[in-house]
Amino acid sequence: MNGADDEPDGATPLDPDETVGLKFKHVATRGELDALEQANVASGLIWLKRRRKRDVLSEAFVRELHRRLFGDVWRWAGTFRQTEKTIGVDPTQIGERLRMLLDDACYWAENGTYSPLEAAARFHHRLVQIHCFPNGNGRHGRMMADEYLRAYFDRPPIDWAAGHDLLRSNARRDEYIAALRAADKGEFDPILAFVDSARSLKGS
Repeated sequence: MNGADDEPDGATPLDPDETVGLKFKHVATRGELDALEQANVASGLIWLKRRRKRDVLSEAFVRELHRRLFGDVWRWAGTFRQTEKTIGVDPTQIGERLRMLLDDACYWAENGTYSPLEAAARFHHRLVQIHCFPNGNGRHGRMMADEYLRAYFDRPPIDWAAGHDLLRSNARRDEYIAALRAADKGEFDPILAFVDSARSLKGS
């Protein structure tokens, strides 16, 4: 597949072993891959709206959501990555770090540790920081944060993109990536400002 040089800042390049998992051998460009993934994400969102209630703070749901969003395109969808990336914890630590995050997020909700938007922002940041999957972690993480808001705080989703395409290089994506990188250093004001400026689709 061509187009590796077209990756926007903050995107995760795929290893050759991971591109073997692509179900469509005719794909030759990043644009073609993006179109396939977007169609898959759209069907995953339909599943998400129709699904029966279940605990979103479980490893099973984390995996299943990723599989629903990307499983029509990638054979490894819903499977934790097994290779090192420029971002993310050691692959052998993914399961443990994810369980810690899910437990923490449950505690935050039950004890009112943070406001709903701050809890969702911190949850999203740590999930992306773990980087559970070979690809699609940003999109998956944003939807996980939105489901966390809905299930645990009865709040509407965050308008992450605010009219922009977060898969393409633009000012909104630059702000998003910069906020995540600041949070990596323990500076959470930028990501809190980002979700606050985004607001929720129906208000905060």
